[in-house]
Amino acid sequence: MIGDKTLSSWSLRPWLLLRHFKVPFEEVALPLATPEFQARIAGYSPTRQVPVLWDDALHVWDSLAICEYINERWLDGRGWPADLAVRAQARAAAAEMHSGFAALRSQLPMNLARTPGPAQWDAAAERDIARVQALWASLRAEHGHAGQFLCGDFGIVDAMFAPVALRFFSYGVPLFEAAGDYLAALDALPALRDWRNGAQSERAARG
Repeated sequence: MIGDKTLSSWSLRPWLLLRHFKVPFEEVALPLATPEFQARIAGYSPTRQVPVLWDDALHVWDSLAICEYINERWLDGRGWPADLAVRAQARAAAAEMHSGFAALRSQLPMNLARTPGPAQWDAAAERDIARVQALWASLRAEHGHAGQFLCGDFGIVDAMFAPVALRFFSYGVPLFEAAGDYLAALDALPALRDWRNGAQSERAARG
C-alpha cells in the first residue's frame, strides 16, 4: 500500500527497492489527504500511514523496516553492501535520512507536479541541504570506484535518499559536482523513471 506517487516520498523508498530488484508485487495506491484515504487506510495500515507491506498474513510498516524486510525476504542481502564496514556506513547514512533533515522535508516537500525552478528556504533547510550533499560526496569519494551509487551498486541507502534527489530537481537546489553526478545516476535509474511516469499518469487520470 502506497500513497500517490506525486507526493508520497516515504512510499517511494520501498517501492523503488522492489522495482529495481524486480521483486513481483501488487500495488494498491491511495491519494493522500483525501476522504478516500481516510476511509480505507485503517483497513491496510495499523498506523494509518503509508507505506505498508503485506506478505500473506504479515503486515510490515515504516519505510526502512519494509526495506529491511524486502532485503531479507527476497534479496539475499543484496540491499546492503557485502563488506561489513561499507555496510555500516550505508546503514548509518540511511538511518540519518530516516530520522533527520526535518527542515528540508518540511520546506521542500516532494511534489512531482511542481514545475522545476528556484525556491526559498531558511538557514535550517540550507544546513540540511549542505549536510546531505557532504554525505553524498563523502560516500562517493570512498566508494565511487565500485559503482554509480552511494556505496557502489544501488541499494537501500540510495532508495532512502531518492526522494531527496527528486526534491533537489524540483526546487532547483544548487549542487556540488559530486551531488550532481549522483543525481544523474539516480535520474537514469529505470525504476525511478517508472515511478515518475506513474505519477504523471495518476495526475492525468485525475484531471
